Order: sequence, then C-alpha cells, then structure tokens
Amino acid sequence: MSVEARRAMIVHAVLPLLMEHGTGVTTSQIARAAGIGEGTIFRAFKDKDELFDACTAEALKPDHVLDAIADIPIDQPLEDRLVEAADALGAHLERMGALMGALHASGRHKQRDPEQRLKDRRSTWKGGRSESMAAMRGAITELFEPEKDRLRLTPEQLAALFLTLLFGGRRMAPVEDPATTRQVVDVFLHGAVEAQ
Repeated sequence: MSVEARRAMIVHAVLPLLMEHGTGVTTSQIARAAGIGEGTIFRAFKDKDELFDACTAEALKPDHVLDAIADIPIDQPLEDRLVEAADALGAHLERMGALMGALHASGRHKQRDPEQRLKDRRSTWKGGRSESMAAMRGAITELFEPEKDRLRLTPEQLAALFLTLLFGGRRMAPVEDPATTRQVVDVFLHGAVEAQ
C-alpha cells in the first residue's frame, strides 16, 4: 500500500472516532479502527495534530456530496432531484459540523501561525472554499438543465438561489423529518403563496 493510500485509509477510519471522541481519541482506538499497529500511524503522520488536520481537510472536501448529486437520476421529476440534492448537501453540512464541533469541544481551536494556515488552505480541495462552492453550484446547475426551456431564470441562477436558500439560513436545529426538505423544495419551485 502506498503512503498516500495508507494515509487516506487511516483518515477514513479516524473521522468517525473524532466525531465521537474529539481530540481525546487514543492511538490505540485509531489503530484498532484502522486495523493497523500504533506505530504505523506515526509512519504515515508525524503526530496526531497532522492526522487531525488531514481529517479536517477530508471532511471539508465536497467530493462525497458531488458524487451523491452526480448519482441523482436526471430522468426523475425536478422536485425529486432537488430533494435528493438538498439531502446530500445537508448530510455534508452535518458531517462538517459534527467534526468541527467535536474538535472545538475537545479544545482544538487554537490558532496556528499564519504560514501554517496558508499552507493548509493550499492543500485543501482544489484550492479552497470558493472552488468547492463553485463545484457544488455546477452540480446543482446540471439538475436544472433538462427543464431549462421552461424555467424563469437560467439553470446557473437557479442553482445559486437554491444553494443560498439551503446554506443562507443555516439550520437552527437538525431537521429530522424528510418532509421538511420536500417542503423547502416545494416553496422554492412553486412559491410561498397558494395558487388561487
């Protein structure tokens, strides 16, 4: 196994542990979850801080949500496509929030030096947050494309509005009821006023 493959395998095994235990996760828990010896952890990462940074970078990547959106069948009704996309985006936000919350709650909120933060930003997904949002906007745009002839705005404009609606309000509490997502999509597609 290559060093990069081993690092990725360890990160994927550690992410759920970090969400559960925060920085209090032990090297024996990490090794057990990854199915490796404790020494292997430190052949792949110089220390736990580097491992936690890699986990944070992985959680922030939009790859999972982009894959989920790409898997949405384009031949189903637009409303169903948007509900699936909203659910995928919500799961992405929950995953990021759970990790950041656990890390912060366990004391990992110290500021690193500016050079390290700049280096970390360069190593994240394709350059950072704006590229990540652009990729998500592009994926949502594709969901609108089949209906472009009957839309009031361009697919690009609607994708931007849809993401603003989903991300702009930042959920106050987790939404347990999947019907709530459908209601948001319904209001987005059909408006807030009942047809007379």
